[in-house]
Amino acid sequence: MIKDRIIPIIKEREATVDEWDYGVEQCKNKLIALFTENIDESIKFLDNDCTADQFSWLSEVFDEIAENTQSHAFIDALKRLALKYPEETKEFNILSFIESAEGTIED
Repeated sequence: MIKDRIIPIIKEREATVDEWDYGVEQCKNKLIALFTENIDESIKFLDNDCTADQFSWLSEVFDEIAENTQSHAFIDALKRLALKYPEETKEFNILSFIESAEGTIED
């Protein structure tokens, strides 16, 4: 289940200094792999279990997940979360990440 697997990855990312490019990249790669292995399960997690904090951290990899999955449903789930967590969306400018991710999907 994604919920159980995402928590340690997010904690690792939070503990990783932003200036340590290799460490940040490793965390991002783990998140991308987790979310792209089963996009339907990922969307279910976003709709039912994703916290505001997790949503904020995940915004770092929206582009890669969208590009790898080519899922409009994923983008729709992100838009629902943006409405659910308006403060975080505004604080971290998450709408721009969602728009960028949406731009990676080829129609």
